[in-house]
Amino acid sequence: MSTSHAHTHDDHDHDHHDHAHGHDHDHAHDHARISGRERKLIFAFALTTLMMLVEMVGGFWSGSLALVADAGHMLIDALALLLAIAGAWFAKRPADARRSYGYGRLEVLAGFVNALTQFVLVAFIAYEAVTRLFNPAHILSGMMLVVAIVGLFVNLLVLRTLHGHAHDDVNLAGATLHVLGDLLGSVAAVVAALLVRWLEWNWADPVLSLLVSLLILNSAWRLLRRSSHILLEGVPEGLNMGDVADALRAADPSIRDIHHVHVWQLASGSRMATLHAELHEGHRSALAITAINRVLAERFGVQHATVQVDTEQCPDHARDCGGQGRR
Repeated sequence: MSTSHAHTHDDHDHDHHDHAHGHDHDHAHDHARISGRERKLIFAFALTTLMMLVEMVGGFWSGSLALVADAGHMLIDALALLLAIAGAWFAKRPADARRSYGYGRLEVLAGFVNALTQFVLVAFIAYEAVTRLFNPAHILSGMMLVVAIVGLFVNLLVLRTLHGHAHDDVNLAGATLHVLGDLLGSVAAVVAALLVRWLEWNWADPVLSLLVSLLILNSAWRLLRRSSHILLEGVPEGLNMGDVADALRAADPSIRDIHHVHVWQLASGSRMATLHAELHEGHRSALAITAINRVLAERFGVQHATVQVDTEQCPDHARDCGGQGRR
């Protein structure tokens, strides 16, 4: 349920205080409880860490540099999942005097960092692949195949666990991206092991690694763009500001005009809005605010809105008050 505040209203201060008290109590209770999303991340972290140890042991045992490299890949992914867990946990911390919006933006930062680590990982894979093309190493394909198949099933299980996250949940999306990279790496390891074992194509391992790195690079770039857009407080994806202003003008007959509209995203699924509303003379602002609040919540998923009601000329006219949303 969204909340709205009007600069022309101060007769609901007591109600607002009661609402804030209940909100803080609920928020503190939520902070102490582990969410379903956190359980998914913890389970994925445990499986990824276990598989990393298996690949590391298998790589040294068989002398396979491919498995050792993939274990290093999974180490980065395990750290990324740990970062995602920390981001999801700190995101639930209540607001304080220095951070009035709380810590929700931390999960976006976690997704941003996850994307950056993927670029480092791609550079590492590309370097190793080129090195192996010029200096092919002997691979015990039997051991490599067994470990790669186990890793493939583990990554499928982890990916299934993380599947179904919200489109704008960049924290879980970042973790999923890392697991997807692991899955593609396991597929490439299985295919390379088969080609080396049956056809003696030692070059297959570095070539397939390069192809996988290109796929990871594409996904990392999309995640980096999305998380950067949120950090820059851009308009949420799929939202048209003109449509928002038009819908709010039609929300209630008392509304004469809507302008100075800003909509941004604080964290995953948490949309905020500020706007100015001009009313016809003789109309109560409470009705207009309720209508605006309802439209923002039901049509555009805005959970928190701050509405400034202008009964006369907009006091911010000198600061381009007639900007976004003005017709």
